[in-house]
Amino acid sequence: MMKKIFFVFCLFFPELFFGQRTGRSITTDVLVIGGGVGGTAAAIQCARMGVKTVLVEETNMLGGMLTAAGVSCTDGNDQLASGMWEEFRLALYKHYGKNKLNTGWVSNTNFEPHVGDSIFKAWAKRDTNLTVFFNHQFEEILKNKNQIIGAYFGNGETGLRVKAKIIIDGTELGDVFAKAGAAYDLGMDDPKVSGEKEARVKNNIIQDLTWAAILKDFGEGADKTITRPVNYDSTKYFCSTADAPCNDKPYQFNTKKVLDYGKLPRSPGARHDKYMLNWPANGNDYYLNAVEMRPELRVQSYELAKQQTLGFIYFLQTTLGMKNIGLADDELNGGMALIPYNREGRRVKGMVRLNINHLKDPYNYTLYRTGIAVGDYPVDHHHAQYPGKVPEIGFPKIPSFNIPLGCLIPEKIDGLIVCEKGISVTNIVNGSTRLQPVVLLTGQAAGVLAAKSILLNKKPREISVRSVQEELLKLKCYLMPFVDVKPEDPHWEAIQRVGVSGILKGFGKSEGWANKMFFYPDSLVRHKDITNGFNHFNQTTKQLSNSDGYPTIYQAILTIRGYSMLYPGIKVNSPPDDKLMDQWYLDLQLNNFDSQRPITRYEFAVLLDHMLNLFNKNISINGTLRK
Repeated sequence: MMKKIFFVFCLFFPELFFGQRTGRSITTDVLVIGGGVGGTAAAIQCARMGVKTVLVEETNMLGGMLTAAGVSCTDGNDQLASGMWEEFRLALYKHYGKNKLNTGWVSNTNFEPHVGDSIFKAWAKRDTNLTVFFNHQFEEILKNKNQIIGAYFGNGETGLRVKAKIIIDGTELGDVFAKAGAAYDLGMDDPKVSGEKEARVKNNIIQDLTWAAILKDFGEGADKTITRPVNYDSTKYFCSTADAPCNDKPYQFNTKKVLDYGKLPRSPGARHDKYMLNWPANGNDYYLNAVEMRPELRVQSYELAKQQTLGFIYFLQTTLGMKNIGLADDELNGGMALIPYNREGRRVKGMVRLNINHLKDPYNYTLYRTGIAVGDYPVDHHHAQYPGKVPEIGFPKIPSFNIPLGCLIPEKIDGLIVCEKGISVTNIVNGSTRLQPVVLLTGQAAGVLAAKSILLNKKPREISVRSVQEELLKLKCYLMPFVDVKPEDPHWEAIQRVGVSGILKGFGKSEGWANKMFFYPDSLVRHKDITNGFNHFNQTTKQLSNSDGYPTIYQAILTIRGYSMLYPGIKVNSPPDDKLMDQWYLDLQLNNFDSQRPITRYEFAVLLDHMLNLFNKNISINGTLRK
């Protein structure tokens, strides 16, 4: 009884128990805490679906890694024109007046942080369902038993209390789900727990972070040398470029090449080049695990990372003679990032957990069927600055991949969705899922999930996987990372639906920094492929045909009809009379009808999607078919 009384007082008189937090109180449907990449995408998408949404951000910028952290050269997804990621790129192209932003050799999408911020703010302002609060620090969570019901934020002497039906954790380090009491992991995994042979030992080691900066070339003769940083040690930056002193083999790139790594495009009318400074090799990567620290201690600790970056800038200006290269006076905080680029933080224990085995061999499992976002980046960890010996991990080659819906939903806490780097993945997988485009798409999916929870008055864990996927397809978001069938294709949605059924599988390929998965739409289908695909889809061993031959269009239609008869519950749209099949084929926007020629994978997928309505058969959060 006393606990109930305490909760009521906390809810209606928070200042009595949480200090002087007597500022504004508001109520909304969805509260997004953290305006980083994922949180911004989640809030905008949720509001676009007609749901009242509040976004609270600790800085004065939207976009997190892409903007406030100064990492405005993106990694990955260059060939996956998916959802809000593609919408963001198109907005950048419009601003810069070009459709390729490969000014820096690290990425094909480079931009100035203030431009990215302005795009996100314009989107946010455009939607009347979205209210944004800047410069508010997350402090406390409001919770009723196992249900999250709101949060408190500080802003100097005043505060903000927001009550909501759904909370989205868009913080960089998973602060919200940690305070909510959700279980989580931090650091490297025990292989016995993660199920990954590549994992080594459980520890709290996380990836190096970077306090990025934006530099500007002020022109020949300019001297923009900064004040010598505290405790500056030039030897920290030896071997950072081929021009720097180096006792070992000199680094292969000269200083200009190092700067060009993150060269940014010029906005219309701009006179000077700018550069993102995010250089891992004896540059400004820094090992610091401040995840579990109190906010004020984090700020103090981050000063060490700032000094590492300022030291690198001073080294470039003095030892390497680049005095004309200085901090950009029109970006961020006088050129220095507002927040660190955290590559890793807490990782929530979700309804499902994505491990490296799922990425290496997706079709040996069923989680890929629940995909809501895609990525193509390899496993990449930054550990060069860790002061001790980091356990050696052999990162496997992987194809492009998707992220399961269940990774966004905490295992035991209701009313909460996770959308930043803290989704439910292993430490190894985090090296691929942490990249900006992937997090942007994950955030968009989180927004869809939250909106549907409100509109249907259900908990996130109760929302149908297929209903979320259908909404994402309408938004041109990839569910499967098929690089060879683009969203502008008239049957792209059909290919995606068939893709997450697994009846026709994709073909993965590990390819450097941009992995692939191909659908091969023009290849022919074999009888054996169809049988194996249907059995995989329905977890059965029923045989339709085990031939290595290639079915004709007519045989394929009969096979699909036969499958629908074998499995009650599959709704079938039968083709018209055989004599009218030619016209039916044209109605489906398929060409060159000849009932006796072999059918292609593309054609079979379109017929399959049309005749069987595969999304009418719902699946569990683990990807198994519901009976």
